Amino acid sequence: MNFHVFMSLLFVSFTSLLASAETNFCQLTSQAALTACRSGGQGDYWVAIGKCDNLSDPAQQNACKQQASTDLNTAKQDCNDQFAVRQTACQRLGDDPYDPVINPADFISTIDNPYFPLAPGTTYIYDGTTGGAKVHVEFAVTRKRVKILGVNTVEVHDKVFTDGALTEDTLDWFAQDVRGNVWYFGENTEELIGGRPSSLAGTFTAGVNGAKAGIIMEAHSVIGDFYRQEFALDEAEDFADVKRLSDTITVPAGKFTNCLRTDETTPLEPSLHEAKWYAPGVGNILTKDLVTGETIKLTRIEHH
Repeated sequence: MNFHVFMSLLFVSFTSLLASAETNFCQLTSQAALTACRSGGQGDYWVAIGKCDNLSDPAQQNACKQQASTDLNTAKQDCNDQFAVRQTACQRLGDDPYDPVINPADFISTIDNPYFPLAPGTTYIYDGTTGGAKVHVEFAVTRKRVKILGVNTVEVHDKVFTDGALTEDTLDWFAQDVRGNVWYFGENTEELIGGRPSSLAGTFTAGVNGAKAGIIMEAHSVIGDFYRQEFALDEAEDFADVKRLSDTITVPAGKFTNCLRTDETTPLEPSLHEAKWYAPGVGNILTKDLVTGETIKLTRIEHH
């Protein structure tokens, strides 16, 4: 075969292979996030080395560099773990880009999905444990509306108290479409330590910096459904997997039948694996950490 013909065929084959790979947008996104994560870890490593170089004591300098290497290895493992969660999700989600069409005309003014009803003036009170600490949660549906991507969303004020101290203060925005799906349009979350803000991690608004709305609760769930609840790459990436539709659950607020169970994961916390139960006409009644066994249960519902 003529060399030039061979090279032309090789180029065509490579181009076709590349084009085929580029159609798997979910995996391309996963790979891009992995590259960014590794680059960030390397950047942190070299900053740490630069600080070590300014220690005059040789023993301290050596210990500092050893710690920097340890931290780099930990960061690399975290990146790999995140990548594994995303890749697993891609197997369920498919190859297409995640780009939901949000048409304000497709949304209604109320949220009455039986498994995620949000009536203004309602506050859901939860109690339980996380990491061995006592947790108290107040999930208050406000009467405030916030327009996002032209949709009038319902604002929820979500506060988390750990051992009596406020540790998370969040505003969430939800809206229901005409088919009954409840969409999650974003959150403004603030973590606190000692009463002072420590992190805004997880904050996103659909339509801003590539962030997109996800479905927090389907209109008609089917066992095996797997979907994105939110999407802001490397900021908010929760997945839900529908596991059961008819569980009976008892919590301090009462006994509930025909409960929907979803299992939730996120690449941002690869070790986190939670199960959540939703009762018809009520909403979320129980969250269980499937690794530690710790639970957060609905204690009561208040109406204002």
